Amino acid sequence: MTPGVRPLVAGNWKMNGLSANLSEVKAMREAVDAGKAGEAELAVCPPATLLAQAAWALRGGKLSLGAQDCHAKESGAYTGDIAAPMLKDAGAAYVIVGHSERRQYHSETDEQVKAKAEAALKAGLTAIVCVGETRAEREAGKAIEVVSRQIRGSLPAAGAFETVVVAYEPVWAIGTGLTPTAADVAEVHAVIRKLLGELYGAAGAKLRILYGGSVKPANAKELLGLDNVDGALVGGASLKAVDFLAIAATYA
Repeated sequence: MTPGVRPLVAGNWKMNGLSANLSEVKAMREAVDAGKAGEAELAVCPPATLLAQAAWALRGGKLSLGAQDCHAKESGAYTGDIAAPMLKDAGAAYVIVGHSERRQYHSETDEQVKAKAEAALKAGLTAIVCVGETRAEREAGKAIEVVSRQIRGSLPAAGAFETVVVAYEPVWAIGTGLTPTAADVAEVHAVIRKLLGELYGAAGAKLRILYGGSVKPANAKELLGLDNVDGALVGGASLKAVDFLAIAATYA
């Protein structure tokens, strides 16, 4: 953890969740509002179809709402896409951009991710910018090279604690049950911290760097206690309030 930085635990529901699953969001909100979820800030990112309903369920509470992607343009003839101002209008405070699944399945480039991050900031959202290497890249000894390139190419020109969050997610660990060693995670996060300082100066020392990739209650304490790990981007374990809150409780 970075001294003086309030950690963030964000849940990415991906393409999961129907209206009935909002009961999990409500349970999270109740725990956060009752002071039973630890000291971290918590955010949940359901699919776009649930954003408005989730915003209504969270109104007046302390659990933040996020979205999973946005378009780089404010409006236009882009059927099926959602602009950052629309997400803000729906009640979101955060938006994930550059997730490895977007990079892999939609061929998103660093340049496109940066444009989305810039759009998010302009709309008043905090961008959670994802970076991470594939298994082949790690085995080839290129993990640091890949992550460094993504950091330099994907982050917005200006960044501050309130507007930019970085999430390191080794692609090979997402949804597989595999996790890097603590030493591997610490090494990459240290490199990211150094790069943030180069990009943003003093502000780079306070930007939150999250770890993601098969984070669950059983390994949260070890991973989230590392230097420069300021929270987690949680996938499958965020679908159930009990698991998500158990991870957040690491910061009790």
